Amino acid sequence: MNYLSVDNLSKTYGERILFKGISFGLSKGDKIALIANNGSGKSTLLKIVVGKDDADSGIVTMRNGVRVGYLGQEPEFKADVTIEDIIKNTNSTLVNVIKEYEKALAEQTENYNPETYAVFEAASHKMDELQAWDYDTKMKTILSKFGIVHIGQKISALSGGQKKRLALAILLLDNPDLIIMDEPTNHLDVEMIEWLEEYLDQDSITLLMVTHDRYFLDRVCNSILELTDGKLYRHAGNYSYFLERRAEREQVYNVDLGKTQKLMKHELEWMRKMPRARTTKSKSRIDAFYEIEEKAKSRKVQQELKLEVKMSRVGGKILELKKINKNFGDKKILAGFDYTFKNGERIGIIGKNGVGKSTFLNIIIGTEQPDSGKVNTGETIIYGYYSQSGIKLKEDKRVIEVVKDIAEVIQLADGSKLSASQFLQHFMFSPEMQYTFVSKLSGGEKRRLYLLTVLIKNPNFLILDEPTNDLDILTLNKLEEFLMSFGGCLLVVSHDRYFMDKLVDHLFVFEGDGVISDYTGTYTEYRNELDEKKDAGAIEVAIPVEKETSKSSNLEPQENAKKKLSYKEKLEFENLEKEIAMLESQRKQLELEISNPEISHDVLSEKSLQIGVLLQQIEEKTTRWIELSELI
Repeated sequence: MNYLSVDNLSKTYGERILFKGISFGLSKGDKIALIANNGSGKSTLLKIVVGKDDADSGIVTMRNGVRVGYLGQEPEFKADVTIEDIIKNTNSTLVNVIKEYEKALAEQTENYNPETYAVFEAASHKMDELQAWDYDTKMKTILSKFGIVHIGQKISALSGGQKKRLALAILLLDNPDLIIMDEPTNHLDVEMIEWLEEYLDQDSITLLMVTHDRYFLDRVCNSILELTDGKLYRHAGNYSYFLERRAEREQVYNVDLGKTQKLMKHELEWMRKMPRARTTKSKSRIDAFYEIEEKAKSRKVQQELKLEVKMSRVGGKILELKKINKNFGDKKILAGFDYTFKNGERIGIIGKNGVGKSTFLNIIIGTEQPDSGKVNTGETIIYGYYSQSGIKLKEDKRVIEVVKDIAEVIQLADGSKLSASQFLQHFMFSPEMQYTFVSKLSGGEKRRLYLLTVLIKNPNFLILDEPTNDLDILTLNKLEEFLMSFGGCLLVVSHDRYFMDKLVDHLFVFEGDGVISDYTGTYTEYRNELDEKKDAGAIEVAIPVEKETSKSSNLEPQENAKKKLSYKEKLEFENLEKEIAMLESQRKQLELEISNPEISHDVLSEKSLQIGVLLQQIEEKTTRWIELSELI
């Protein structure tokens, strides 16, 4: 079933052509990721699809009746309302259907008649259609997964990340037919991302999204849309498959381009002879020459991100943290933390949102003071700090002015020097873009400019707090290449598991309440070890202590151990109580109706059959509830 059709869409932004004449479609069950460099128009394209922006030309057609949920990069909420107000008063289809059902139930209970019963039946049917019976349980599950606990909080008290997570939770609660998301993993910790992966992997979900998270792309998407040079290419498969197909396409293009350039040289010689006889045949050849010339010159120079700044010398002493304690009120962040950094260490920091990762980094660079303990920094250490809050510049400044404010000339690792303009070109800022105002840059372009300002200062201790947010995949790949060859210390907070696996071999795991575990290994190794321990723990708990007296002592351990509930089974168990209560309510209502002495024989028979069906459903669900409860 086709949900969405985009036909011959074009959009320009000032003098920049974002895309021209692109077309694609989306069918039920598709999970498509849109990939492009920063500033290519990814977010703009999504906004056009959902009607929040207009195209210069082309048509967007959405199938009638398809409910669309959209998550933008910057969610917009009224500041003076609470989270609870937003959830209750959202105009989502699901919430409205629940309100209609509750109203119909109240009316037919107070004033039962054929008319109120018909309204109640229609409302019940809608509840069935949208699977809205377990809304309360689903709401609690999703809100808790995204760390939204205090629903009485006002929006004005929330950070940008909390607003993004709230918007995502509301979107998933609405259970739309088509989900459209712009960078959904930004501001989520790794546990949240892994839960979201599993949720979106359901066959019933149809998805169009922009994301830079490569593991997320690989595990969720079944198709990739690549937007490059204003054109759109579709690749059936996940991110790994896309990389293979793109490389093949570029190889074929380069071969074809080489042939075209050779042909142009031959035709150019003919053109230079300036044939006097302008016959129809020669006129046709002249026209063909201009077509060949356009194709031969069409190949744009591939932009590359060159990160080769000189690193300052590192002395013997790097950084020592001695008995560091930090609390915010009753909340414990660090409890006697000790660590001595060695040269060349590459450490990743992981943990849930709000456990103090950014506070830890701020204590290291001195913008936050510990309650007690000492931070001893070596005399030669120069920090390069890329903060999560991003670049803070006057919007009316031009890009080149941002760099010149720091340095007119930049020295590279090989001793050569570059002007500010040349250095910007290495960071994929063309001469035209260098005179663009900061306010005109995309989110990813601002992040890239911010990264440039950090590296231009020749740091030897890099601290990166969520550096992958809003960066395109090309920039991420080049950043990874630089960081792999960076000789100084590296400290990274990131939810990007691919990025972490590639760069760090040591982890600080923030577990909360001041507890920080020190783990040697990559993030994937850590997660695998954690899962193995959980599985082993589930088996140990399930085996009786007195094996000799157990009636089942002759069984193999695998048979004797309880099965660990999957996430779907846990969710099913939580929903069953709600479903059983709802069925019991329906049964009581039917029994009340058939007790009416004026009821006709036909209606009585019909209601009796309905009660029989309900009793059967109640029995089946109760049996399943008992089975799952025994496994918990």
